[in-house]
Amino acid sequence: MPSRRALLYTPGDDRHKIEKALTFGVDCICMDMEDGVALNRKTEARTTIARALQELDFGISEKLARINAVGSGLEKDDIEAVLPYRPDGIVIPKIESLEQIQWASEIIEAAELAHGWPLNSIRILVGVETPKAILNLKEIASHPRLDALIFGAEDFAASVGAVRTPEAWEVFYARSAAVTAAAAYGLGAIDMVTIDFHDIEKVRREAEFGARLGCTGKQIIHPNQVQPAQEAFTPDDDAIAHARRLVEAFEEHQAKGSGAFALDGKMIDMPLVKAAQNVLARARAAGKI
Repeated sequence: MPSRRALLYTPGDDRHKIEKALTFGVDCICMDMEDGVALNRKTEARTTIARALQELDFGISEKLARINAVGSGLEKDDIEAVLPYRPDGIVIPKIESLEQIQWASEIIEAAELAHGWPLNSIRILVGVETPKAILNLKEIASHPRLDALIFGAEDFAASVGAVRTPEAWEVFYARSAAVTAAAAYGLGAIDMVTIDFHDIEKVRREAEFGARLGCTGKQIIHPNQVQPAQEAFTPDDDAIAHARRLVEAFEEHQAKGSGAFALDGKMIDMPLVKAAQNVLARARAAGKI
């Protein structure tokens, strides 16, 4: 699974903004055909994204395309417009059932077979943004083509009638449920957008909290948000060094037939070892080790 510390949305109908996104060194660029595009610009977005996939070098950035929701009447034209130009993945918003993912997977598989691409090489990421999605997470997360769950706080809060607050406790249950389902099925968990994009400290706080919660990355909507999001999901040098010491000590004690052991005055057992291994995995994904 690629590193997705920061998933940047860019309007699919704006070639200039797509090209600008290539200069930010962001992990993922998601060219949008849904919320970021006016209804009378959907066709323009499809054409612009298709050309961008053909003509632009995305470098280190994963190239994703977000279609409109299944059932919107736009989704089939969206996915068929961009698939021939081989995005790395398709993002499907407002997913509520496994069947909706299967619909997209069958279309993608047909394209893979028609073009001679490896099966399952084009992945799916889905937005879980409604009460029904949260209730159906177990089924949704089980699809084999799925790579990540993307939690949409604003849509979820609106759908349950919650009032958004700086503390975000009104979406905490759903946010945690998405992280839990993602972890259960080995998926990425992409955290909510910080809509106050000029408030960099708020972006940083929310990203750091998301990382502590178990998210693997964050949705972003502005270049200002790239650095704080990437930093929040990248272990620092001290954390990496401590994790290495702990894992090495664990391996030494295992070789001696020891179970739990003490390190720096603390008793170390498997949950702490697993946490250290997670730190090293995140560091590897970020290219730090």
